[in-house]
Amino acid sequence: MPTPAPTSTAGTLAQLQALGARLRAQRHGLGVSSTAAAAAAGVSRVTLHRIEKGEPSVTMGAYLNVMEALGLALLVGADATPVMTGPEAGPLERSVRPESTEPQAAPNEIPLDSYPELRRLAWQVAGAQTLTAQEALAVYERNWRHLDTAALQASERQLIDDLARQHGHGRLLV
Repeated sequence: MPTPAPTSTAGTLAQLQALGARLRAQRHGLGVSSTAAAAAAGVSRVTLHRIEKGEPSVTMGAYLNVMEALGLALLVGADATPVMTGPEAGPLERSVRPESTEPQAAPNEIPLDSYPELRRLAWQVAGAQTLTAQEALAVYERNWRHLDTAALQASERQLIDDLARQHGHGRLLV
């Protein structure tokens, strides 16, 4: 028998519901099905549904797995204020390589056929021929551990640097 949910204050419940709504909005924004998101996060579809509702009985680890699968991160600052970040937001963990060549403007639409590793990593975006710059950055960040860096062409390395510089505030969340 599962352990009962801890007693939560109204404020805590509201924060969990807001977090769940944010995760659902991110998943919908990426065009990822609940089945694919749950599989990527290593949770069941039912658990994903409970997370998106903001249920307090779901473990923090499950919430964080879903956040990572959707390209988001929970950072706790020095003032102990949790901040959720994504490809378009604040402090990230890995700097862009300093040896990058002249900064280029990343295109708004990234053709998957031009970037083999991106095409391989974008499995959850079924039928898409292009991704927006923000979507491409999110795919790289979310799936970095599966990226074959030895197989990266120079043009794709440059794209990653340009995306991180333009849309990741100069950093890549990996």
